[in-house]
Amino acid sequence: MSIPTAMSLADVACHAGVSLSTASRALNNAYGVSAGTRDRVLESARALDFVVSPDARRLATGTTGRVALVVPHLERWFFGQITAGIERVLSQADLDVLLYQVDDEQHRREFLARLPARRKVDAVVVVAFPLTEEDRTRLEKIGAKIVAAGARSDAYPSVGIDDYAAGRLAMDHLLSLGHTRIAMIALRNPDQPDWSTDRDRAQAYRDALTEHGLPLDPELVREVELVPADAARAIEDILDTAAEPPTAVYTHADELAFGVLRILRNRGHRVPGDISVVGIDDHPMAELLDLTTVGQDARAQGATAGRLVLQELGLEPVDPGLATKAPVRLIRRSSTGRAGTTA
Repeated sequence: MSIPTAMSLADVACHAGVSLSTASRALNNAYGVSAGTRDRVLESARALDFVVSPDARRLATGTTGRVALVVPHLERWFFGQITAGIERVLSQADLDVLLYQVDDEQHRREFLARLPARRKVDAVVVVAFPLTEEDRTRLEKIGAKIVAAGARSDAYPSVGIDDYAAGRLAMDHLLSLGHTRIAMIALRNPDQPDWSTDRDRAQAYRDALTEHGLPLDPELVREVELVPADAARAIEDILDTAAEPPTAVYTHADELAFGVLRILRNRGHRVPGDISVVGIDDHPMAELLDLTTVGQDARAQGATAGRLVLQELGLEPVDPGLATKAPVRLIRRSSTGRAGTTA
């Protein structure tokens, strides 16, 4: 029995009636090839059962076709949505996505130190955590492009919201309703004590109060990790120890607001009659719980990050109009109302 002869790239080019270089660009999804020509080459490749060898691709293009996606938390809604948006764009471009969960600073440092020796990649996408100068230098030495998703950076291409603006939308909403005693349940990441997201959302709180001539009362501020139960304990502590209870609570994330709402309702406080609550994110549960929030589209941010990767790798022309500052919007629901109302 004869053994079938493997088809070569030259066979595909001949079958499609194009040059070898055009066939290569079409199969690698590089720009500069018309849609009709790309479809013809792909159809020829299918007809001939041609399979691109990863080693041949690496030798021919100097790339691996692989992108490392580094995520601190897979189980949390925000990170899952961003990951889904990135993966969809990159998979449509025939890039392999290698997913790594690194859930604390030590794990991240060890992973980034091992990556060059373990597996060559063309790009690394970091989701909502910063890279040190040492990390960036190490990745740049192996030729890996860096893109950040879920947070903005001046050091490399990135996409994220303006966290200060999001915080001001939430605070200005509460102040417009006449609230003057506003508690803040702030995010604290022990691995990233000066993380810009947490810092900017807290600064928005302080600036909003100062601009309205209101005091900054430390009795009304607690810092917690992104755990609803921790937020629940924080608001209990405020209610039990503050000389005068707040009439509103600003939380850095909807998941913190969920813990706050549970305690307020369990203790008989009317929301918003006694205390208003606002969050940030527009988590799917926010609508079910009628939580006023500042919404962001995490999946769209992931898709934009994916496009940034394609541009960095030369697989898509640079789009100067690509919006890397993701929009936010106030979504008013029934968890906020005017101060002093009885409804």
